[in-house]
Amino acid sequence: MATTTKPVAVWVEKERFKGKIVDCLTVILRTRGCSWNKCLMCGYKRDTSKDVTTEDLKKQIDRALSRQAVILKIFTSGSFFELDENFRHYVYSKVEEMGFEKLIVESRPEFIEDVLDELSSLSFEVEVGIGLETANDFVREYCINKGFTFEDFKKSAELLKSIGVRVKAYLLLKPPFLSEWEAIDDALNSINRLIGLVDVISLNPMNVPSDTYVEKLWIKGLYRPPWLWSVVEVLKNSPMEIISDPVGGGSVRGPHNCGKCDKRIVKAIKTFSLTQDKSVFDGLQCKCSEIWRNVTKLEDYSRIPLVK
Repeated sequence: MATTTKPVAVWVEKERFKGKIVDCLTVILRTRGCSWNKCLMCGYKRDTSKDVTTEDLKKQIDRALSRQAVILKIFTSGSFFELDENFRHYVYSKVEEMGFEKLIVESRPEFIEDVLDELSSLSFEVEVGIGLETANDFVREYCINKGFTFEDFKKSAELLKSIGVRVKAYLLLKPPFLSEWEAIDDALNSINRLIGLVDVISLNPMNVPSDTYVEKLWIKGLYRPPWLWSVVEVLKNSPMEIISDPVGGGSVRGPHNCGKCDKRIVKAIKTFSLTQDKSVFDGLQCKCSEIWRNVTKLEDYSRIPLVK
């Protein structure tokens, strides 16, 4: 049985910060999970426990902060702002005490309005990531079951930016029931609608977590994670800052190509995410790219166009 006083995972990675590449201490806390908990692709419940207390969370943070970095990024398998207020302020005090220059957390839109006062009083930079997944309300409702609208997201983003908080939008590449080209098209349309509304986009290519609806589709051969070529296509055509870290990249459950080129493509994607230099994609070649191009054409040959 997982201990409630130990974080799920802690590691140091690289992150963009004010035009530089710096160390980011990333922490996955074991919490009680997400209050919504209905998204078709979400596998984060395996990292939760109904027995976690506020004191347990403080002990998890204390364990995690044994390492130093410029940025502290916290994942909570749900919204950071649905955690106990006392714990949130404990985190803020630790950020100041340890000298972190930036805090990154995640939330659903419905929690934002109630925490504006506490966020506006902080002395360090804060970035809030919201899992929009797509700007298309139809896709978000019927292919993901996210439980909020684009207008809900827009209102929350505008409120955060009004108090100087950075906003990150998570976009999901290839939700279930979309073809490869529909997924690319949906991501690019979503990016265009987010220009000026958010500071950065995180493109999350779908992977297949255990014990999810998406896994059931995948087992029956009704779903394939996106091609890494699709990730590159979206990144190359984004008109604003965008990052991506393909979870499970190159594996059968994660975004993948033919197997021979996967490591090179994943490396290029990660390099681009840190540098925003699209030239890292120049010269990337593999015979499977032609298969990918044919897939994007033939899958949609007889399909009805995606609802906009």
